[in-house]
Amino acid sequence: MIDFFKGFGVTFSTMFKKVVTEQYPEEKKPTEPRFHGRHVLNRHPDGLEKCIGCELCAWACPADAIYVEGADNTEGERFSPGERYGRVYQINYLRCIFCGLCIEACPTRSLTMSHEYELSSDSREAMIFTKDMLMAPLPDGAKPTPHTDAEVVARGLTYYPGPAAQKAAATKAAPPPPAAATWRSRSRSAPTPSSRPAKPAGSGTGTWSRPSGSDATARGSWPA
Repeated sequence: MIDFFKGFGVTFSTMFKKVVTEQYPEEKKPTEPRFHGRHVLNRHPDGLEKCIGCELCAWACPADAIYVEGADNTEGERFSPGERYGRVYQINYLRCIFCGLCIEACPTRSLTMSHEYELSSDSREAMIFTKDMLMAPLPDGAKPTPHTDAEVVARGLTYYPGPAAQKAAATKAAPPPPAAATWRSRSRSAPTPSSRPAKPAGSGTGTWSRPSGSDATARGSWPA
């Protein structure tokens, strides 16, 4: 009997509290700073896409909600600073659980999550967001993709800052190795028939050696 009155006591205690009514959708409550909402595919300041089509986000998704198809950039059509870009990008929000593992896996910070949460629809097809729907708007003064390699080089932007990126760029721009590397390659090659010494007298298989001096570096068996 005591538990009966305890249960109704909770009900009666709330009857005299102030009612909080949210006037949604006229008044939208602000979200928390780290709220996980709709995804966004970001761009560089010159308009190039940050997505390099690596598909790591699709592999990291536990709900298999992301589909990516990568393609190669060309000299006349460049969509991203890397060798590849995301030609097809889709997110199925009927499967997405907004866990954020995809944005943690992205190596270029291309994929982030916004504060937008109004994603309801009465159509299944409308819940599959394509690349055009996910791409961030162009920055002010930026040119839509694709760009040409000549345009990208002329801008001279550093797309991947940091010591590791600078070291890789310096290695890529380094001059070719000296001629000594080519000499070592030749020294490993097998001797040609013209450079072999004459076959020793007699029949069958015998042994041969290079002349004494700086060339006396190898010994082997002479073929029959």
